[in-house]
Amino acid sequence: MATTAHNERDGWATRLTDKKLPFSPVHQELKFAIHRKLLDRINLQAVSSMPGERMRAEVRAAVAKLLEEERTPLSLMEKDRLVEEVLDEVFGLGPLEPLLDDPTISDILVTTPKLVYIERAGKLLRTPVEFKDDAHLQRIIEKIVSRVGRRIDESSPMVDARLPDGSRVNAVLPPVAVDGPVLSIRRFGRDPLQASDLTRMLALTDGMLQLLRACVIARLNIIITGGTGAGKTTLLNVLSGYIPEDERIVTIEDAAELQMRQVHVARMEARPPNIEGQGAIRIRQLVINALRMRPDRIIVGEVRGEEALDMLQAMNTGHEGSLTTLHCNSPRDAIGRLEVMVGMANANMGVRAIRQQISSAIDLFVQLSRMSDGSRKITYITECVGMEGEQVTTQDIFVFEKAGLTDSGKVTGRFRPTGIRPKFSERLRVAGQHLPPEVFQTIVEIGEHRK
Repeated sequence: MATTAHNERDGWATRLTDKKLPFSPVHQELKFAIHRKLLDRINLQAVSSMPGERMRAEVRAAVAKLLEEERTPLSLMEKDRLVEEVLDEVFGLGPLEPLLDDPTISDILVTTPKLVYIERAGKLLRTPVEFKDDAHLQRIIEKIVSRVGRRIDESSPMVDARLPDGSRVNAVLPPVAVDGPVLSIRRFGRDPLQASDLTRMLALTDGMLQLLRACVIARLNIIITGGTGAGKTTLLNVLSGYIPEDERIVTIEDAAELQMRQVHVARMEARPPNIEGQGAIRIRQLVINALRMRPDRIIVGEVRGEEALDMLQAMNTGHEGSLTTLHCNSPRDAIGRLEVMVGMANANMGVRAIRQQISSAIDLFVQLSRMSDGSRKITYITECVGMEGEQVTTQDIFVFEKAGLTDSGKVTGRFRPTGIRPKFSERLRVAGQHLPPEVFQTIVEIGEHRK
């Protein structure tokens, strides 16, 4: 295992430019010494009032001058690298900058200051990127969270935040993090994925996409389900693109990350408690407030607690066409999770009443899964039919059946329509969405089976 990890790290490193490879410990110490002297010598507050390019040029000149004062022998290339890395410390996120500049990286996972992994094409790889120590990593974390008005310290050692490009950030500090600060960055592409990208990557078929598009336009309530990293938010962004421009959309998130294409969007974000433990704004409060904002659609980034009750009630009281995501393993599990979350709201509702709320509010579950080869696929499109006795009944409209792996490790299988016409077909027709019969008949094979 150690040899494999070492080879992966070396292979990843060879794809980086020399500028991005880490310095030796001696040069790292020099970089931080220059950084400290720079903070003592230059008035960054005054410099920050300059235009962007001029500000960076002024700081670059100051760093170069400090470097000339040092007696450490450096080549011209090493000097240029040191200047760039000090600028990254001042204006950016230090060692993370090369990773953030790489559009092929989807996750950045800092386990310890000396152990940084990335996810590329669905696979985890160790990188040569390192932080100097725990304090250096914690300083970068504090820089990230302070930009969005959040805080993190020993009294509040966990935080969710975001980067300016919408990437989701989670950080944990000691004593909760046993081996030092832990940082996780879930990145979103600079150019959001389009529906055509999902079909090209075989996440779903054209027929499945036609059905989902029709459901959004016809104002069906849809819950996108799946595990961590399955692509729920990506699909939510794609589906929200089908909402007509003349509708008012209200989005509610823990950390704003949805990339809406419409103009008329009112965005709200939850807020953690302040240092006195006061002033927290929960998702549930925002859902209730959204009902007073004259929304045509309510989009909740993720339902994970008592706000599930208010979301269901909103879906049941005229706010059709709402979208949200939910962590679970299957559409049936989603119903069980919703029951538990509604129970967390202390509404004193019986199980049957909760299930009636779920069956009448939700029209469609869309289950996503991350496969062993790193690809993401929609594994179920399931209609919520209603109640039968004490149980919520569902029926699968599309399923993905995994068959095996190719010799290169790629997943094979097929997207198969079950042949069932959904009960909401009449709603689609009334909304002007006419789907050809082939949508519910065509089987699409993926890959070649291993012999």
